[in-house]
Amino acid sequence: QVQLVESGGGLVQAGGSLRLSCAASGRTFSSSTMGWFRQAPGKEREFVAAITWNTFNTYYADSVKGRFSISRDNAKNTVYLQMNSLKPEDTAAYYCARNSGRGTYSSLYTYDYWGQGTQVTVSS
Repeated sequence: QVQLVESGGGLVQAGGSLRLSCAASGRTFSSSTMGWFRQAPGKEREFVAAITWNTFNTYYADSVKGRFSISRDNAKNTVYLQMNSLKPEDTAAYYCARNSGRGTYSSLYTYDYWGQGTQVTVSS
């Protein structure tokens, strides 16, 4: 069993920054690719970023590339999402998730454990 708890969301002005954290329980965190997704009201949940467990390779959606940075600390069982140059269109609930290891990192259907989400609101 894996439990994921996100934190760090809030209200920020356009151009500002936020750092999201996702604390994981369970012994499999250090051997799991982790991802961040987001969902805006009335829209489907979409991929934001992912980081592999061993080589720490990172992957990003085109919409956040160059502005967001994903990282992880396996000793702390935590994955982070640093968000800079935020835009109003980044407003969404942000979720971290654990990849099951079966399929592409950008598909939400290949993630088997999800956090409850943290709200990010960017004002113009």
